[in-house]
Amino acid sequence: MKNKILALSIVLLLTTVCLTSLSAPPVKATGEGQWITGYQIEDASTGQLLMEFNSTTGVNNTYSPVMPSADIKVTFTVNVFPGTGDLKLQTGLIKSQSNGYWELISEDYNLGTDYNPNANPTSFNWVQGEFTMVLHGKVPVTTSSTKAINVVSLLSSSGGTPIDKIAVIATSSDMASFQTIYDQKASKLQTLIDNGVAQGYIDIYTNVLNASQTLADNGNAADAIALLNGLNANNAPASSSMEMIFYPIIGVTAGLAVIFVVLFLRVRGKVSYFQLVVEDQIKDLEGLTLRAAKIDRAMSSNLESVKDRLKRLVGM
Repeated sequence: MKNKILALSIVLLLTTVCLTSLSAPPVKATGEGQWITGYQIEDASTGQLLMEFNSTTGVNNTYSPVMPSADIKVTFTVNVFPGTGDLKLQTGLIKSQSNGYWELISEDYNLGTDYNPNANPTSFNWVQGEFTMVLHGKVPVTTSSTKAINVVSLLSSSGGTPIDKIAVIATSSDMASFQTIYDQKASKLQTLIDNGVAQGYIDIYTNVLNASQTLADNGNAADAIALLNGLNANNAPASSSMEMIFYPIIGVTAGLAVIFVVLFLRVRGKVSYFQLVVEDQIKDLEGLTLRAAKIDRAMSSNLESVKDRLKRLVGM
């Protein structure tokens, strides 16, 4: 009897679990691209593509920064999973046109009577399917370079944490330039570390990078860029270990220099001695030439020629 009651209890428990799992709508992770499966963000005035994401193809690219105060056009696709009640679309953008925020592109998806393209947020029927929507709006100005703006948020009717969202960080042109230069300097820092540059120089370089990041985060991108441009690693000092490697090289070079000087002085001493000997011979030839002139003019002429050549040799 007890075994039958236990078996019946297990059957009822399993039945309850199965029914609960069938009735409850599946919930997808927030912000993982499972509801908003793709989007494109364009500059509304120029048509330039700024950002692109597609969870199916794996595309996730940023082509140009999203600027504060810019009018943008966001085209996004939502894959609505089974559920009941309503869903809401909300944006952190400012209204930029009179006909509202939202523009439904898909003609086969019924958003219901609560949908209002001019409202933020706007509600729509939670009906399984897929639709593509266009959002028009102006990017708000923010004083922080690290604060994300929720361009599109998909929420349940009760609000709370978004089911999925599109978030961007609006940055100025100066901030975009700073980020480019900062990345270059940070890469150079790693190269300096790999090359064994002195630790004191590495510390200074790192402190300048951190100070520039603080300036940029506080909205002073131009000053941050100026600070980064002052970093010049072309003459970075070697570390003590590298200097120890250079000591033998310096010693050998100095030794070779000493040997060269000694040999030069020795050679120069020999040349000076040779010059003195030749000068003495020239003086002897002068006396001999005078005596030969009285005996044989041809011999005297030859001796005079030899004397002149010897004078030119020693620079007299």
